[in-house]
Amino acid sequence: MIISATISFILAEMMGKIAGTLHSNNQPFAELSNVNKLIEKAVDNSFPSDHTILFFAFCMTFFMYQKRWRYIWIMLALVVGISRIWVGVHYPADVIVGAIISIFLTFIASFIVSRLNIIRKLLWLYEKGEQQILPTRDKSREL
Repeated sequence: MIISATISFILAEMMGKIAGTLHSNNQPFAELSNVNKLIEKAVDNSFPSDHTILFFAFCMTFFMYQKRWRYIWIMLALVVGISRIWVGVHYPADVIVGAIISIFLTFIASFIVSRLNIIRKLLWLYEKGEQQILPTRDKSREL
């Protein structure tokens, strides 16, 4: 799950940088006079929202793998996206595009990672190393 989330974030961030080169706009606080700037931020390209990309990449991965808490993850990602608009550093389109990029690439990353044999081998090696470092306790000996 963590490997899939990390790969989806890296892919989404790369796609976000490409999208940022194709379309550029300053933050709302730099362009609009009536925006209440709640945090200090330098003026640069606000398209798409990097925070939204980050949270949607990780939260969507957790949404896919953690069935019990899935709606909490979506709510967290949505709150982060809305907060970026609320504090005046992103337009709604910046957040929506960041979310779409992350959602799309999270599904692709999850599909690819689940089918890569090297990931399975790395996880097997990790688990073997973890067993060496943290051996399982024998419960029959504790009684």
